Amino acid sequence: MPLMQPPDAVVGITRVLEDAGYEAWCVGGGVRDALLGIPNLDWDLTTSAKPQQVRRLFKRTVPVGIEFGTIGVLDDSNVMHEVTTFRADVETDGRHAVVKFGESLDDDLARRDFTINAIAYSPSRDELRDPFGGQRDLAAKTLRAVGVPKDRMREDRLRALRAIRFASRFGFEMDRATWQAILVSAPHLQRLSPERVQQEITKTMSQVALPSVAFRMWRDSGALAELIPTLAGITDVELLALDHLRLPLLARRPQRLQTRLAGLFSAARPGTVLAMLKGLRFSNADVAWIGGLVERWHDMGRGMKEQLMQAAPPTDAILRGWAGRAGRTRLAPVLRIADAHWWAERESGKLAPTRARVESVYRRAIRIAYRDPVEVSDLAVNGDDLLKIGISGKRLGNTLRLLLKYVLEDPARNTREALLRQAEEMS
Repeated sequence: MPLMQPPDAVVGITRVLEDAGYEAWCVGGGVRDALLGIPNLDWDLTTSAKPQQVRRLFKRTVPVGIEFGTIGVLDDSNVMHEVTTFRADVETDGRHAVVKFGESLDDDLARRDFTINAIAYSPSRDELRDPFGGQRDLAAKTLRAVGVPKDRMREDRLRALRAIRFASRFGFEMDRATWQAILVSAPHLQRLSPERVQQEITKTMSQVALPSVAFRMWRDSGALAELIPTLAGITDVELLALDHLRLPLLARRPQRLQTRLAGLFSAARPGTVLAMLKGLRFSNADVAWIGGLVERWHDMGRGMKEQLMQAAPPTDAILRGWAGRAGRTRLAPVLRIADAHWWAERESGKLAPTRARVESVYRRAIRIAYRDPVEVSDLAVNGDDLLKIGISGKRLGNTLRLLLKYVLEDPARNTREALLRQAEEMS
């Protein structure tokens, strides 16, 4: 049997429940990942104890989903562990389930989504309970629904998207009957809330090394056409580009995740992205940042490619122009999105800038963006200076933009005297 090492706090919770006369088992992703040899600190538990009985046994609890039998138990380090009563579905509408408590462990496992997630482990007895062959499917690298796949998809429509994420995350083959159930389920996916769809997209981009695999299944199953119609026509080359955008392994690198998301949404029609992101309930900050990256890619991508395909590399003035159009902080992710698209084009046998040219220009462009004046705020004059020489209203903003263009050509022009003289000549 593989070595199972749930955290000490989890073992302690199971011991308290068992000492009180209840069954207690570790279930879900913690067990699955341990069998796969993947570290996972998020271990959930299931028990024969009812929610109120769990609350009486532990001093610090949170009723995170008490109507569904889930109580959060806080350990000594203030980490919360979810403890859920054995349950079975009474009825479901594909989004919400009515459950009953007090069923056996096997009945509880029978209501779970996939066989690899329907394995339970008892730390006290060092015993695995696997009534649906989850270990066999882990060994065979197969993603299979528990029981009748169409029933599992009908119970919760999100399972179709979760199946795709798990299969692509672990590099598993999709069981044929499970894939057919996903195809049948696709026309019903609009029953999902935008928040749940957005969360599944974000989890896929956060967990899957090669997201092209996942979103190709979204496309081929009809999920994209139902949930994000403007992406339904995404091409294999556009999908392949996602694999060149680095996986955001660290929580402190959120921009990698945002760049991956921008890479996906860059396949949408220009002018549709902001509304799409808002419809998927992304935060206002994410809408602004991701939408801004996509808009700049649509605006600049073709021109950048043409410049890099020429015999001579782009001049510093051209790179300052890129930085000015993208914005100093957005230039790097815009170039990463461009690099991903051009890499995918080269991999697909299409003409695109060479890797050496892209890498060289990337380094120069970022250095220039943070060294030279590239934004209106970098100018040696501001709106107050222009007001003093009689430039106001719409002319003021237009003049500042023209002065920036003047400075992008030659940073040495960025002096107060030279810019005021230029502004007077413009007016």
